Amino acid sequence: MAANFKRGFPKWGDLSPLLKFTLPSLPNRKKRLAKALTIWDLRAIAKKRTPKGPFDYTDGASESEVTLERARRAYLDLEFRPNILRDVKEVSLECQVLGEKFAMPVGMAPTGFTRMMHSEGENAVARAAQNFGIPFSLSTLGTTSIEDVVKAAPKGINWFQLYMWKDRDASMQLVERAKASGVKNLILTVDVPVAGARLRDSRNGLTVPPSLNAKTLIDALPKPEWWFNFLTTPAISFVSMKNWKGTVAELLDFMFDPTMTFEDLKWIRGQWDGQLTIKGIQTVEDAKKSARYGADAIILSNHGGRQLDRAPTPLHLLIDVKKELKADLEIHIDTGIMHGADILAAIALGADFTYIGRAYLYGLMAGGQEGVERTLTILRSEMLRGMKLLGVNSIEELEPKHVRVLPTYAGLGTLPGVK
Repeated sequence: MAANFKRGFPKWGDLSPLLKFTLPSLPNRKKRLAKALTIWDLRAIAKKRTPKGPFDYTDGASESEVTLERARRAYLDLEFRPNILRDVKEVSLECQVLGEKFAMPVGMAPTGFTRMMHSEGENAVARAAQNFGIPFSLSTLGTTSIEDVVKAAPKGINWFQLYMWKDRDASMQLVERAKASGVKNLILTVDVPVAGARLRDSRNGLTVPPSLNAKTLIDALPKPEWWFNFLTTPAISFVSMKNWKGTVAELLDFMFDPTMTFEDLKWIRGQWDGQLTIKGIQTVEDAKKSARYGADAIILSNHGGRQLDRAPTPLHLLIDVKKELKADLEIHIDTGIMHGADILAAIALGADFTYIGRAYLYGLMAGGQEGVERTLTILRSEMLRGMKLLGVNSIEELEPKHVRVLPTYAGLGTLPGVK
């Protein structure tokens, strides 16, 4: 058979455009983060650079951890239905939430002990949120005060999340400080009568700050930057209470109030004249009841899978809650969001707003504020590309018709990026 091409020795003129040599250079944060193309990539970097205790606190969930797995899987068990031949040269992610305009339909969820993940802590996250035009929520269990967060990000939208403690007066003192700092939205978390059984933390004996012992020192050897920052920056401490000498699990059980009821919600509504968001709604009935008690928004959340094992999956709950509540109050959602497409899907199915937690903490552990901004850059890029491929120009155009929920199949294997 005759050859379809003729071989010959390559000429230098043909090879020279293909040869691209660069001088070797030392690794740095910017180059490291630039290689991260997905949130899972940031997670992989974070795992290499963060001691086991703080990483597992972020990465883990309660008991079997199936609740978190199901929440993430729910977003993968969706099928998009794009419209073709639409002019999508210009698309906008802007949204209106609780009377504020944001650049993207995603906010930073409250997370505890954030300076344990990286020394830049809450300030880094608040500044990143400010730079991207989205809100940051400070946790009651934060390691930076609300006053310092506002000072770090004075042009940002800073919200405050409240755990109702057994000491009601101490709880409301935090609320008053938040109000004095200009906070307009109070996020009341209601799914913590006791702490969930977070087995990774118990096995690691996690304390805040992490204890220096033989085990942690051995773990520190391949993570020198984390330990250098830990030892040369102000001590990690709680700004809303005195330091706790026990484990994280013991602290949470000590603080959380198992007697809290809807009457307490009614009382808080009477104390707080700003926007009130209820976080931790897991049934249609409680969503409707929260609306009756004066909530401005609810967050469908199972606490990132960190409380009740095998709790409801927020994305599955969203459709029923939207059908029942319609426009009674805003419906927000968290847990399981690892891709910009997850955000678009939640909005299409009826959510007014979404929150990320682990996604930005992976970025924080991977590279401080720059890492958080890399998280937001990745999500924004994924959302913009997804909207163009769906044939929509704005968030308001996303509807249930753009998403189909696929049957859930068992044995689909591990989630992408998890090893």
